[in-house]
Amino acid sequence: MTSFRTRAAGLAAAVVCAATFGAAVPAQADVAPGQRGRLLAAGPVAGTAALPSAAVNRKIGYTSEGANGRKITVTGTVAVPKGTPPRGGWPVLSWAHGTTGTADVCAPSADTADGPAHDYLSVTERYLDRWVANGYAVVQTDYEGLGTPGGHPYMHGTSEANAVVDIVRAARDLDRGIGRNWYVAGHSQGGHAALFTAAARQTPRDVRLQGALALAPGSQTSATPEYVKAGYPGAEAAMPFLFVLLTGAEAAEPSIVPEDLLTDEALPMLEAARTSACTFGLRRMAEGFDPTKVFKPDADLGPFTEYLRSQEPTGLNLRVPTLVLQGTADTMVTPDATKLLLGDLCERQDTIAYREYEGADHRELLDASFADGLRYTESLRRGETPPSDC
Repeated sequence: MTSFRTRAAGLAAAVVCAATFGAAVPAQADVAPGQRGRLLAAGPVAGTAALPSAAVNRKIGYTSEGANGRKITVTGTVAVPKGTPPRGGWPVLSWAHGTTGTADVCAPSADTADGPAHDYLSVTERYLDRWVANGYAVVQTDYEGLGTPGGHPYMHGTSEANAVVDIVRAARDLDRGIGRNWYVAGHSQGGHAALFTAAARQTPRDVRLQGALALAPGSQTSATPEYVKAGYPGAEAAMPFLFVLLTGAEAAEPSIVPEDLLTDEALPMLEAARTSACTFGLRRMAEGFDPTKVFKPDADLGPFTEYLRSQEPTGLNLRVPTLVLQGTADTMVTPDATKLLLGDLCERQDTIAYREYEGADHRELLDASFADGLRYTESLRRGETPPSDC
């Protein structure tokens, strides 16, 4: 039986209720330097976020660093395989989830069978359970501001990467059977997060990132505002993501005030994105709404677009071997967009491989690519030379 040691909340200003993980979690906490990834508390996982193949599932709260450089508290889940860990501990897959929304109810750790983000999370939960069944400890961050006070800075690369690595540190604090070697994998928004994680500077004598899987990584989001404003084909489908981008930009850069940009007719979708609706709900609200009526005629989209441009994954210098995975039938993150990104990344790093899956759409990619993703991480564990398509 795997041994666990659960630490009581160590910071008076950052207490997480182990049983409920409720409103007691603060948006920010004063944490001493070097204390990123500190486990604050652990409790049971309710609902469908518990992975069936795991010996134990735990919801945790831990310290990280937010988009504004302040120390914050983040929540997430830890799933540990059955059996005895191998020498050096269980290898870790740190999962960066795709777009669920920016409202607290969209946090993956809170998912239930009838939850507002379950249409997507049911797919990722099945995918992650396969990793646990293959002997990986799976940790999944909720990201900054999802399920904790404060806004979620959607598609903010540094915030995402911090949350992804710090949950690995916290998981090792939870269970001494979890090893130092870990891999990041992410889908869509999480693919964006995986790339920023792969580019982050590693800390010597810390947990050791060995490789990255980026599934349909989000890019070219900076084109979304003008695309919707012009009402181009597909603009209605882009609208739910526009409101998530707006609330995310607001969380990271308070000088961006969405109300200054939007028409009165569009404000209910903004409020829903902040408080109650995940992407499925926003998609329903956007049905039949004229995209050209979203922004005020005189709205200055420059600062918003410039912020989004600052968070594009182009220009990153990846520090670990990376496998990029893409479905050919994906209309949300298109193969053309991913190939453009791949070309840019290959200018600075040649240990990047690319795999394409004929007929797979955005969500079908997870099941279609699982076997290749597992083979890739296993080859890295054996110390084999990573493939390259650069």
